[in-house]
Amino acid sequence: MQFVTAQVATLVFVLAITAGCASAPQQGGMKDPQTIDPAFDRSFKAKRMAAKGVNLGWVAARAVYENPINRPVSHFSSLASLALKSTGGMLRRVAISHVQMPALDGDIPEVGNAEPMDLNAFEDTLDKTTGTRSDTGRIEFLVDGDEYFCRLATAIENAEKSIDIRTYIFDNDDYAIEVANSLRDRSNDIRVRVMLDGLGNMMAMHADSDTMPVEHKVPLSIRMYLQRDSEVKVRNSTNPWFTGDHTKTTIIDKKLAFVGGMNIGREYRYDWHDLMMEVRGPVVDRLQYESDKAWARAGLFGDLANFVAFIKGRKKHADEEGYPVRVLQTRNFDSDIHKAQIAAIQNASSYILIENAYFSDDRTVYELAKARRRGVDVRVIIPSRGNHGPLNASNKVTINTLIENGVRVYQYPGMSHVKAAVYDGWASVGSANFDKLSLKINKELNLATSDPDTVQALFDQVFIPDMMMSTEITKTVEITMATRIAEIVVDEVL
Repeated sequence: MQFVTAQVATLVFVLAITAGCASAPQQGGMKDPQTIDPAFDRSFKAKRMAAKGVNLGWVAARAVYENPINRPVSHFSSLASLALKSTGGMLRRVAISHVQMPALDGDIPEVGNAEPMDLNAFEDTLDKTTGTRSDTGRIEFLVDGDEYFCRLATAIENAEKSIDIRTYIFDNDDYAIEVANSLRDRSNDIRVRVMLDGLGNMMAMHADSDTMPVEHKVPLSIRMYLQRDSEVKVRNSTNPWFTGDHTKTTIIDKKLAFVGGMNIGREYRYDWHDLMMEVRGPVVDRLQYESDKAWARAGLFGDLANFVAFIKGRKKHADEEGYPVRVLQTRNFDSDIHKAQIAAIQNASSYILIENAYFSDDRTVYELAKARRRGVDVRVIIPSRGNHGPLNASNKVTINTLIENGVRVYQYPGMSHVKAAVYDGWASVGSANFDKLSLKINKELNLATSDPDTVQALFDQVFIPDMMMSTEITKTVEITMATRIAEIVVDEVL
């Protein structure tokens, strides 16, 4: 009984502090596939609240009762990893805040003119530091909803064999329904699989976009909507110990992939600034392999099916083309993304550019402060208007710490959900934020490369225009007691 009670208590706590997440569909356990018109049905709010309760029970039941049975390895390894990373992270944060950061005193030097780090040597360092190896591929950046979703729609329409979507949120707003309808139509001709994160969708399902048309009829369950009168296969990834799968990949015909930070919904299509990558080449085979394992693990046979997918190994489907591209992930007991970017900060000698919406990882902030104090030009772009209360508060503390250590901080006008960084010509882009969940807890996936043309494209399409649009923060911002409390909560939980 204590085992169950502890998990339920954890879920309630997580829900309470993450109420500001982006909108998401309701799904899993729902029996009524009808749609509700919010403009005319007076009982709409009550029905959505009831649906929220059902989804809460469904996610909790799967986490508490189902996972230990058919996903025992995932379940208990997630617990051990969570405990280890949380304990170790807390001790490191204490050391940074009370010992290491105060030791960074003295005058801040001018930005130097040092040569950038040796990228070939750094790639070798990453081989050893992360245990990963570069694949081969080609990356094209797709900035904002116009570029990405128009390209995605074309790819879905032209798909010949398969569509595999792995996303944190598949919303139930008007635009998400357009995508759902396209997938339903194509499922009559090709294989269509959609995997959603159960916890992410459940937490976000009621936070509708302010721009959503009032006449839109909201499905109570996006899962049932996708499956109704179609051959679309949908699975909810379970949440062992209430961890999540924050990865966003869409793979077409096992040859073309879209990777980055965008979920499927109106915010990403119309409201927010965001970034995806269109990827081709053998690295897509690696992405398909990771997607297949995740799909297998989310099914009835759980860890056993995941093991079978692992044994089958990676198949060759993609075209042979491109330059070195490295897949970095956050998984149990392993944080490739965190280790790689800490190594990049420590090795950078000329410049560091970062754009991220959620910036609360103390280790990253400390290493950036150290880099600036050795003469590296360090610049960070964060949104002026975030979508998450506690993380917005934590960003304020981060802003002050960075400014006090000579880092230049810019505020993007509005909400930027971009997750990109360049360190002396080595770029990392994907789904991971600079917070505890992304760098230590949830499943994440970034792509990294030091190909000069690709890095230049990231400058031209993202960093240069975003820097020009942003306003530099030249003075520290006011920090209240409530902000401090929120920052402590974020450090320990998010």
